[in-house]
Amino acid sequence: MKSPCAELCGFDGRSGWYRGCGRSRDEVRRWRNLRAGDARRVLDELPRRLTKLAQTGAPARGSKS
Repeated sequence: MKSPCAELCGFDGRSGWYRGCGRSRDEVRRWRNLRAGDARRVLDELPRRLTKLAQTGAPARGSKS
């Protein structure tokens, strides 16, 4: 499954998610080895995480700031 990496690797210490893609450090490290169903669950969760990051003032996906 294609990685959701946005090449914006700022880490949000409060949530534990990367600001560009919304994944956790563990999810990023294990991405290539995740089963398709597990990867799909992560992908389904990312829009909610990115919205939450945006609400807390973290740069949104696609933002360079």
